Amino acid sequence: MTTFVDRVELYAAAGNGGHGCASVHREKFKPLGGPDGGNGGRGGDVILVVEQSVTTLLDYHHSPHRKATNGQPGAGDNRSGKDGQDMVLPVPDGTVVLDKAGNVLADLVGQGTTFVAGQGGRGGLGNAALASARRKAPGFALLGEPGESRDIVLELKTVADVALVGYPSAGKSSLISVLSAAKPKIADYPFTTLVPNLGVVTAGSTVYTIADVPGLIPGASQGKGLGLEFLRHVERCSVLVHVLDTATLESDRDPVSDLDIIEEELRQYGGLENRPRIVALNKVDIPDGQDLADMIRPDLEARGYQVFEVSAIAHKGLKELSFALAGIIAKARATKPKEEATRIVIRPKAVDDAGFTVAVDDEGIYRVRGEKPERWVRQTDFNNDEAVGYLADRLNRLGVEDALMKAGARAGDGVAIGPEENAVVFDWEPTVTAGAEMLGRRGEDHRLEEPRPAAQRRRDRDSERDDAEKEYDEFDPF
Repeated sequence: MTTFVDRVELYAAAGNGGHGCASVHREKFKPLGGPDGGNGGRGGDVILVVEQSVTTLLDYHHSPHRKATNGQPGAGDNRSGKDGQDMVLPVPDGTVVLDKAGNVLADLVGQGTTFVAGQGGRGGLGNAALASARRKAPGFALLGEPGESRDIVLELKTVADVALVGYPSAGKSSLISVLSAAKPKIADYPFTTLVPNLGVVTAGSTVYTIADVPGLIPGASQGKGLGLEFLRHVERCSVLVHVLDTATLESDRDPVSDLDIIEEELRQYGGLENRPRIVALNKVDIPDGQDLADMIRPDLEARGYQVFEVSAIAHKGLKELSFALAGIIAKARATKPKEEATRIVIRPKAVDDAGFTVAVDDEGIYRVRGEKPERWVRQTDFNNDEAVGYLADRLNRLGVEDALMKAGARAGDGVAIGPEENAVVFDWEPTVTAGAEMLGRRGEDHRLEEPRPAAQRRRDRDSERDDAEKEYDEFDPF
């Protein structure tokens, strides 16, 4: 059964905001005590947090769908809805967050580093918060905003100072087991190591981590064998150690050609050209292995490699290797720029930034894009005429109508607000007058060209009743 997973697809869905409440305060002798509808609660976020105790993405492999809770709707008597609970997802140190197209969204390194994978929706305002001097008793409330939903990819890149690379059965697992307290699986067949193993090494005053990467073979950078799955785990290391088998039983292999093949795979993978290299000639406890090491060592040193003859079984050369690695790592840490505390960057809004754009597509539809217009549309109840009129007032105050006129829009032209796949489209009618003085009954707006059927039926009944009362008054003999 798989216990190590380093790449998963996660479907994160934040919570929706709760709807605002449209309510009027009522008590004895105060039938209309004013609006008292509360606001809706905020939807919960989906947050990724680095946790040192987590070493794999296995939990998200088994259950990739994660959703935060929704905000509760508001209620009368000025009672606001409860906020949704955030969904906090612990991830290993070194997790990279990507979108479906492969673009990096975040690189999570360091205990406690966070990334908001899904932003919770805002809660809608109740009619108490929408009341103003001109609109004293709004007959509507704003809807809660939907939470953000998106598919992301999580990739784990091991955070280690040293990476052991080499052919299968070169002795990498044995080497890490004697250099540190790690206990990886060791056997006499290829591809024994199926997951990266981490160990902690202490050399003098330097403490560093060492990773045993599963065996590489020709074509690893193109996905052959296990290479493509685990080459990402060497990206963060400070030094690479080529573990060469000097006692291989395969007649068509030798340590120098093995080194050339692994170097070619690392070159094709990219991004590792400037990492220091050390060569560890392993298994020199075997007589033939020692003879081969003595033969190829001058050639490797001539290429500029620092060469160590080691034996995991006989514990030979391990101290020299560990202290050499400690020196390189200490030097790399000293030259690494110090991390500065996160600073809050304030970016003022440009003076000429209207907050939205207007463009005409090939079909002649004027498309309005912007954070505020799109959010206002999402929070509008289009079954309520007064809410639609309130939206028209807000868009007019923002300058959308002026921008449409400048773009050449005329009455009756199609206007779409929002993304193309989920836009609200309507026929534009320029606003002549606006304000609460245009409002009639609660929940109605006279500026709408076609009122609701129910409202029209009420007007017809009122008109018939007024006519009947007038006719009765005219013919009343008393």
